[in-house]
Amino acid sequence: MAKRVVSVSLGASRRDSVVQVELLGEEVVLERRGTDGDFQKAARLIAELDGKVDAIGLGGIDLYLWAGGRRYTIRDAKRLKAAARKTPVVDGSGLKHTLERRAVADLSRIIDWKSTKVLLPSAVDRFGLAEALAEAGARVLYGDFIFALGLPIPLYSLSFLQKLAYVLLPVLTQLPFQLLYPTGEKQDKRAVDWRSRYYLWADVVAGDWHYLKRHMPDEMWGKMVLTNTTTEEDVAFLRERGVRRLITTTPRLNGRSFGTNVMEALLVALAGRELGEEEYLRYIDLLGLRPQVLDLQEEA
Repeated sequence: MAKRVVSVSLGASRRDSVVQVELLGEEVVLERRGTDGDFQKAARLIAELDGKVDAIGLGGIDLYLWAGGRRYTIRDAKRLKAAARKTPVVDGSGLKHTLERRAVADLSRIIDWKSTKVLLPSAVDRFGLAEALAEAGARVLYGDFIFALGLPIPLYSLSFLQKLAYVLLPVLTQLPFQLLYPTGEKQDKRAVDWRSRYYLWADVVAGDWHYLKRHMPDEMWGKMVLTNTTTEEDVAFLRERGVRRLITTTPRLNGRSFGTNVMEALLVALAGRELGEEEYLRYIDLLGLRPQVLDLQEEA
């Protein structure tokens, strides 16, 4: 019997999809079910799936935010996780911390990081990626103040961002999640405003897709986008804006790349339990997970 993995997302239900894959000799059904920003609906769905599926991914919300070695739990996500008593619930942060670090090293064969400017709108959502980019020598603009708080304060020092995160994250993680990240229909609303100019500075924009898309200007000629979950519609959106290359850290299945929460839940389902960082790395190697590169303008 096939294993079943379901991502319960606070995102739009119109992005739902189901795919069946065979990995390590096992059949696995991956399903994504959006709840259009409805927390209560998401909690009910998780409770309904509990004990009936092999693993549940939390989509459109982080369970944890990281700064350095410290982990902070988002209050609203903790409530969703608590709706399941038997089935493991993961948010993708374990895989982000490992897979995205590995992706930066893999991409060094096609990107000279030392001569590359990178915009990372939310470093606390992708701290492993932020550290890996800094270690690779990229010039990184950490946009947490700009994009999360609406303050025109670009940060270029990861150590300074980390110190600020130690102060701010204990407070921010207790706020209603909708204040921190777009959910439901808000994910489709773009806000091309003063924040969009920071995209023009960068050679690469990196991080969560909905976060990137929200403030992306219409002119992105020659730039690269390093992200996770994208559909065929998203690929067309990027091609129209002149993006040269789309890189996803998770594989494309049936025309879309699934989120890290789905892929982390997949690994948990294969293992039959929650995993630690070294075990994630072992599975990444076993499955041969590598960044997927799409040259958009050559395909046009």
